[in-house]
Formats: sequence, C-alpha cells, structure tokens
Amino acid sequence: MIDLYTWPTPNGHKIHIALEELGLAYAVHPVDIGEGDQFKPEFLKISPNNRIPAIVDHEGPKGSPISLFESGAILIYLAEKTGRLLAPKGQARYTAITWLMFQMGGVGPMLGQAHHFRAYAPEQIPYAIDRYTKEAKRLYSVLDRRLGEAEYLAGEYGIADIATFPWLRYWERQGVALADYPNVQRWIGAIEKRPAVDRALKVLADRVDKQKPFTDRQREILFGKTQYERR
Repeated sequence: MIDLYTWPTPNGHKIHIALEELGLAYAVHPVDIGEGDQFKPEFLKISPNNRIPAIVDHEGPKGSPISLFESGAILIYLAEKTGRLLAPKGQARYTAITWLMFQMGGVGPMLGQAHHFRAYAPEQIPYAIDRYTKEAKRLYSVLDRRLGEAEYLAGEYGIADIATFPWLRYWERQGVALADYPNVQRWIGAIEKRPAVDRALKVLADRVDKQKPFTDRQREILFGKTQYERR
C-alpha cells in the first residue's frame, strides 16, 4: 500500500495519474495547502520542502518502507517499481528523462509564475505578466514542435507526458490560445480520453471550489510570510 499525501494541483495530479495508470493501491491523505497542512511537523518529516505530493510506499525496495517527495522523483520511482511508463534503458529512457526534466525545470516553474502574476498577485505588474506569458508561449512552442515529431513526448506514453499534462490543462490562465499549438491540442485531447486520467483528476476534486476566490488567510498562507518562516 502507498500512502499518498496530496492536494488537487498540477503537481498532485501527476502522481494521481501515475498511480491510476499503474493500478497501484494507494490511500489518499489530503494536505490542504490553503489551510497550512503542508507546514505540520508530521508532513515535514516526509516532505521537508513543505510541498505536495509526497508518498510513503510500505512495500519499497527489499520490502522496506520508503518515503519520497518531489513529483519527478516519485514518477521515476513508481515507473521503476512496476517496470512501466519508462523504458528500462537506452535512448528511449533518456529521452523520457530529458522531457521529464524539461517539465520539472521549465514548464512547472514558469507556468506557475504565469498563473501567479496573471491571477494571484496582489497587484498587477505588467513587466512580470508580459515576461511569464511570453515564456509560457515559448514553452508551448517547444512542446508543439516535439509533438509534431512524435505522438507523445518520449515517443510512447509515459511519465514525461504524465508530468506535463496537468500543467497544460490551464492554458487559458497562462495567456495561451491552445488553437495556436495544434500538436499540443491533439496530445491533450488524447490524454484526457484515458480512463485512468479521468479517475485521477477526480481525486479530492470535491475539496476545492475553483470558482471561489482565496480568502485573505489562504492568500497569506500560500503567498505571504508563512511560506518563508524557518522551520
């Protein structure tokens, strides 16, 4: 059994999707990031960077428990545990890891900044909005070019797609017109049709009202001084 500590965000959905695709048994432990659950000592023991997702696999290597944080590391671990969604060796493996790192180092951080300055920042900063919107479009262009060469990022569907897809579901928030990137649009549509993805996107979906704005308290927890306190 795998204990999954998560919240329905793009990074959380990565692991929801992987677990559903792999058919692994898991128990969901909600970490309400708007209420500050990510700063609780018991969670910090598993995820010292106070970020979701994190897992504890009670049947880890040699049958011993293992805890992991960082979504990319978790995806590699789950793929290697099952022998699926990542080629075991050779060029296909390194192509997949390359695109996974592209998501971890570029797509997630930069689209996250686009979300923040376009929707969540307490003041509109034109320079920041312009900078991160342009970077979002550049990243979509890179992905569109790749997906014009291959059906999926590493050729076959795998952890690179699982890592990237949840972030691209929010293209409108990023100032992107999806129709400008037809290969990305085709790829998103194909992934959305997967039954495991449909199940994964429903994990904890009832806990978040996306139409309801953050309260002042939630904004402070997510974006204010609470984030930067030493623990």
